[in-house]
Amino acid sequence: MYSIKRPLHPANCIINSMPKPSAYSDKTVAVIGGGPAGLMAAEIISQAGLKVNVYDAMPSVGRKFLMAGKGGLNITHSDPYDVFLSRYGSRSAYIKPILDRFEAHALRAWVHELGIETFIGSSGRIFPAEMKAAPLLRAWLHRLRQSGVTFHVRHQWLGWSISNPQALRFMSPQGEKEVVTDAVVLALGGGSWPQLGSTGAWVELLVARGVQVNRLAPANCGFDVAWKDHFRERFAGQPLKSVIATCKDYRQQGDCVITDTGIEGGLIYALSAPLRDEIANNGTATLTLDLTPDKTLSSLIEKFPHPRGKQSMANHLRKRLGIEGVKAALLREVLSAEDMNNPIELCSAIKSLPIKLTATRPIEEAISSAGGVSFDALDKHLMLRHLPGIFCAGEMLDWEAPTGGYLLTACFACGKTAGEGVLEWLANPANTGP
Repeated sequence: MYSIKRPLHPANCIINSMPKPSAYSDKTVAVIGGGPAGLMAAEIISQAGLKVNVYDAMPSVGRKFLMAGKGGLNITHSDPYDVFLSRYGSRSAYIKPILDRFEAHALRAWVHELGIETFIGSSGRIFPAEMKAAPLLRAWLHRLRQSGVTFHVRHQWLGWSISNPQALRFMSPQGEKEVVTDAVVLALGGGSWPQLGSTGAWVELLVARGVQVNRLAPANCGFDVAWKDHFRERFAGQPLKSVIATCKDYRQQGDCVITDTGIEGGLIYALSAPLRDEIANNGTATLTLDLTPDKTLSSLIEKFPHPRGKQSMANHLRKRLGIEGVKAALLREVLSAEDMNNPIELCSAIKSLPIKLTATRPIEEAISSAGGVSFDALDKHLMLRHLPGIFCAGEMLDWEAPTGGYLLTACFACGKTAGEGVLEWLANPANTGP
């Protein structure tokens, strides 16, 4: 197990030189959204002595967090920091100052403070020792309640009151009610997995208040392919292992899965951003697969031309090149009969097989979403520039990242940044910077 051997940098401590609780008198803060970003903001604020109310539309908080950990909670990643930052693509410059305040090492130390041990897997991903999200969430909620945080579930945020623009409207089990508070942290998630609470309904509410919100789009998603019926019926659900996928300048090795509608899985999720963008620009995207990353094209050509005699093409591919099952079927799906019988064309396709993607899967099926509140609409504390006292955090901001711990790490870090921003703003509302 990992043990903390070096002290945390002061910038990564949970509370870092925040104003004393007396600076806030009897201030209260509403956090809307009970995912990692919202709960982290609630922790930061409550530890400074303020009264925090967390509102969530679902019957309990942290539902998407629990679902994400169902197959093994990947909390963060052990990548070197510069590599870690690169995972956020075009939004890296915006995410850097947020992660600088709470990067992977600090997140791991925080998990340990909750009594949860962690380990680094063979892929570099970092997991809780029990591989589950529930123990971590239970320990965290217990600590939050001890800090005085109050949870209000089944409270759907409806926006602001017409008669009192400072009042928040909620639909609760007791009917509609209004809440007046001194500051607000919005941590409502993106548009994926709406059944767990991330409905994206907040977009219209913020746009109506003049906030710049970029269109939500699926990220870490699968894609549609127009498979022939025979291939789809025979191979849907089959894994495609140890291949290299390429889209333009992006290249990734791993596994994926053939689906009834197309293709998905970790390898595809890692390339979902460029693939999605290519479809948006051109109507379709081409995913190129190398089915034998451990073999060169010249070695394939050298092995394959031997006469196959009475052997079937399937047996010849299996014996000579090690291609069988779904990989062999994929070749037959894409290539013409003429190309299948041309050793040069067949071997070239094995190393560079083009798969035409026609559409992303719906955002409701995606692991996460891209788009959201523009960073141009936020100051350095993640406060909305034109709505003082209202902060945004987590996946509702316009950034995306592949799976592997990068999503959760940025959500936690956004929550910390927003929480500290609330404390600074309440202590001195006039002290707002770019």
